[in-house]
Amino acid sequence: MPQKKSKQQQKKKEQLRLLLFKSLLVIVTTAIIVYFIPRFSSFSYNYELNQPWRYGTLISSQKFNIMMSDSAQIHKRDSITSQFIPYYNKDKELCRNVKMAFRSLADKNMLDARYIWTMTVLLDSVYHHGIISTSQYDSIVALGITQIRVIANHTANVVPLSQVFTAKKAYQYIIDRIPQRYMSDEKNLSVNINDILANDLTFDYQKSTTALNEELNGLSFSMGFVSANERIVDRGEIITPEIYQKLKSYEYVVTDSNKQNQGSQMLLVLLGQIVFVLIILSLLVSYLAVYRKDYLAKHHSAILLFLLITVFCMITSIMVSHHILHVFIIPLCMVPIIIRIFYDSRTAFVFHCGMLLLISISLSQPYDFILIETIAGFAAVMNLRELTQRSQIIRVSLVVTITSIAFYCTYMLATGTELHDIEYRTLLYFLINGVLLLFTYPLLWMMEKLFGFVSDVTLVELSNINHPLLRQLSEDAPGTFQHSMQVANLAAEVAKKISAKVLLVRTGALYHDIGKMDRPVFFTENQAGGNPHKHMSATKSAEVIIAHVSKGLALAEKYDLPETLRNFISSHHGTGKTQYFLVTYKNEHPDEEIDESLFTYPGPNPSTKEEAILMMSDAVEAASRSLNEYTEENISDLVDKIIDNQVDSGFFTECPITFRDISETKEVFKNRLKTIYHTRISYPELNQSGTQA
Repeated sequence: MPQKKSKQQQKKKEQLRLLLFKSLLVIVTTAIIVYFIPRFSSFSYNYELNQPWRYGTLISSQKFNIMMSDSAQIHKRDSITSQFIPYYNKDKELCRNVKMAFRSLADKNMLDARYIWTMTVLLDSVYHHGIISTSQYDSIVALGITQIRVIANHTANVVPLSQVFTAKKAYQYIIDRIPQRYMSDEKNLSVNINDILANDLTFDYQKSTTALNEELNGLSFSMGFVSANERIVDRGEIITPEIYQKLKSYEYVVTDSNKQNQGSQMLLVLLGQIVFVLIILSLLVSYLAVYRKDYLAKHHSAILLFLLITVFCMITSIMVSHHILHVFIIPLCMVPIIIRIFYDSRTAFVFHCGMLLLISISLSQPYDFILIETIAGFAAVMNLRELTQRSQIIRVSLVVTITSIAFYCTYMLATGTELHDIEYRTLLYFLINGVLLLFTYPLLWMMEKLFGFVSDVTLVELSNINHPLLRQLSEDAPGTFQHSMQVANLAAEVAKKISAKVLLVRTGALYHDIGKMDRPVFFTENQAGGNPHKHMSATKSAEVIIAHVSKGLALAEKYDLPETLRNFISSHHGTGKTQYFLVTYKNEHPDEEIDESLFTYPGPNPSTKEEAILMMSDAVEAASRSLNEYTEENISDLVDKIIDNQVDSGFFTECPITFRDISETKEVFKNRLKTIYHTRISYPELNQSGTQA
């Protein structure tokens, strides 16, 4: 009774964990998708210069100004900036201070009075024009500015830059104009003019910036206006530069109007988007909970499903918000293709439809989009049953492209569009979409590495008997290799019969006994004559036999086999017992309490239909070798006995296999074993009399 309560509590905890996981998955996915969905996307038209307008007639809902193009606005701003005359403040006291400093030095060095007078006149001349720092002078010249405004006595006068000095030019100006007779006197040279020259013009950053901004803000970029209810463009009309600017201006006005209304409508819009996304995601989770509980039980499987639709919803929302290309370019069929390869067709189509509904909320005209992409996704799922060759991706891409183009053209004709009015640029989008679908193959490889999935292409590569591990198995344990091949054939036939993954179970069967390579002679199929178990205790023999599971897992890790294949190795005996050695030990120790864990495989029991198929195939194939006589009755009894015993032992309680599946599995085994071990007819011998004749 306490054990029953404990199981119930454990079950409740698992249900609670699953509920929390589902809730968290839906909440996080909703938050990400809603974050990227554009708000107030009433202007979501895609248009390009010199291309036809592929929507209906566009009528302005309000009056607006037609703005210049961005390049024209930038050119006009640059023109104003390049012609702007900066402001500089002039220090009127600096000239007097410099002259006083010079006279002081001149008196101290007892210079000639006429030389002092000459220098004073030259300093007056230099500072009349003004001295500016060399770095500022070079910057102004680099900007192409030829004039500056000099502010003196609250008056700004425009001065040519060519008349303004730098310290270096001022020094050269003075030196060039000093009479030679003064330069020959060494006393006059004792005073270095460079030591007293200083800049009297300083850049007025605040005034210059204010004036420039006033000029820029006063610019008008309007090229006219469009009245309310005025036609902007008709369907099929070529978008000229003038129409293009009307569309850009109208788009700006509509977007700006939406921003102004955000305060009153944002919460309602946001709430509607959240509820819309929540409903769709909840329906997808409900589908998994009802039909594919195994995907929810494995968290990485559910995460990949919702990650795929989230990523493509994000990409679409970003493209629509920023008017990047066209949504038909996005290879949305990657989602059903990937889900079909790793999961199943029904899940692929359901999640594809859910993704399209989530994307539709970002579009202004979603009806055409949903129709075309639904048909394309359906074509992708139906044309990809098993991915065993790279060329299949190319074939699916072609099918999706052709289907999309054909359906688009027929839909347009069916809705009354003339043949010459069909937007053939959209056909190019479908072609680009088909090319991008080819990148599904490298994306599959990434998914395998990140999420631990195994694609059919990988299984084909691993099932090649030239794989190093299988080649080593055939050399070191040829009997086990032949056993594995037989089990693989049996399991594949059963999987095909009960709609399981044929390639997966076949590949798992090839690797399930690789651990026997460690000590092959201890297994009957590899024994040529002697049996080493005759010289060992039952417990030691059981230990050696059981160890082939752990040895196999070690080899699988060494050769980097996928987790899915490792599960076949660990579960093909489940938590069963080595019955031969257990019974032997009991017979040898009839009065002793036996620790049956010494004879029990570590498990776990099968958790998938494919693992259950392998367990049954392995047991039936091995046991069939022990039959003394291969009659129909013996084979039937053997199959029933082995599989019924496995069912009674509870080996299949954790995997989604039904009694009908098990019944059909038995029939496959019986028919297959009858074919393998068929009884040959006896050939007649020629009698003596006939020979003599």
